[in-house]
Parts: sequence; structure tokens; C-alpha cells
Amino acid sequence: MGVPARAYLSIGEVLSKLRSDFPDITISKIRFLESEGLIEPQRTPSGYRKFTAVDLDRLRYVLLAQRDQYLPLRVIKENLDALDRGLQPAAQSGGVAAPRPSLVSLDGEISPSSFAQGSDIRLSREELLKASGISDDQLMELESYGLITIRGRHYDNDALSVAMAVSELAGFGIEPRHLRSFKSAADREIGLIEQVITPLTRQKSADSKARAEEVQKEIASLSVRLHAALIRAGLNRPR
Repeated sequence: MGVPARAYLSIGEVLSKLRSDFPDITISKIRFLESEGLIEPQRTPSGYRKFTAVDLDRLRYVLLAQRDQYLPLRVIKENLDALDRGLQPAAQSGGVAAPRPSLVSLDGEISPSSFAQGSDIRLSREELLKASGISDDQLMELESYGLITIRGRHYDNDALSVAMAVSELAGFGIEPRHLRSFKSAADREIGLIEQVITPLTRQKSADSKARAEEVQKEIASLSVRLHAALIRAGLNRPR
């Protein structure tokens, strides 16, 4: 049986992996980039740096941006921050980062997987406004009705999805104040789902937790399908 590979690299091993593409790279350069906050390798108890594959990828990104795009470290750091938050870096310095298109699409059938917890994007207020097309006044109104909630210092995927839907509804003259009933209906459906999965969540086994998550996603998907069917039936009823 082979010995499993280590999950980290020493600074010397990182240097060896980078040197073929960046002949001028040195240990001092890597330490400098660390001091500038562009990478944050872990440390062993004795103080040695432990680099992961993510650290190595970040170093490659930094070095390529410097060599091929002549970007200053300040801009590179801004770009890395955007990437860390699931965004596409701004096209030019001083611009606003935007969500990647693959994370924004709302098309397609709502399946149980649509309700799985993923790696959320993290948007500033300015980024959310730009990506969704809503105004600051609209966002304030949506927040006052509980339709959008900031998580810590950022807005997540769900806030963006709500804001984008509101932006499109505004084209039909529908304002945030008209959408409070959507929030109330959603809260009632959430309450029903929680009521169903509570017996599972009270059990401490990993299987019970996994089953609770599965049931939660299934019911959420079915509730959206039922909601759509009821609206369709109501709109198509004889007049």
C-alpha cells in the first residue's frame, strides 16, 4: 500500500513547482506576496509554512497577472477578493465585480437540487445593485419587508435572485410593497417543511440528518411545483 501524498507543500516545494513557468521566482518573492496578504499559508507548530493546492493556484494567478497583464498588487488583491466571493473581477480598476453568469441563471425546472446549500457568492451593496438593476431605494424597501436580508457584511445568492426578480417585475409596475404576500406565503411553507422534518432533526445520527436534508429539498421542490400549478390553474380558469 502506497504512502498517501501530503496535503500541503513546503515553501521549497512550491518554488520548484513554479520555477519552470516563472524562472525569476524566489523564496523572498513568495514571502513578500504573503506579507502583502495575497496568500495566507498555514503554519506548523514550529513556524514552517504549509502551502495547499489553493495557495499554489493563487500564486500562479498573481504571478501571471503581474507578468502578462502588468497589474499592480492592489488590483490583483481586489481581483482575488472578488474571486473568493464567487464573483468575476471588474474589467477595469475601480469597476464593480459581478457574479459569474453560471451563478445567476434562474432558468430551468426547480428540482430538489435547487434547494441544496452551495457556496454562496458574497456581494457588497454596490455589487448587488449593479448586478440586479434595482435602485438603492428599492433595496431599502425590500429589506424593510424582509424580502432581502444582508448576511454579515455581504448579500448572498438568494438576495441576488430576489433582487433580479424584483427588477423584472418592476417593468410591469409591480413594486416591492406588492410583494409582501409572497414573503408571508413563503414563511408559511417554510414552517410546514420545518414541522415535517423536526422529528428527523431531533435525532442525532448522521443518517437522520442526511434524511432531513433530503426531505427538506424534496418538499421545497414540490411546494414550488404546487404553487406554479395553482397559479396556472387560476389564470386558465373560465371567465
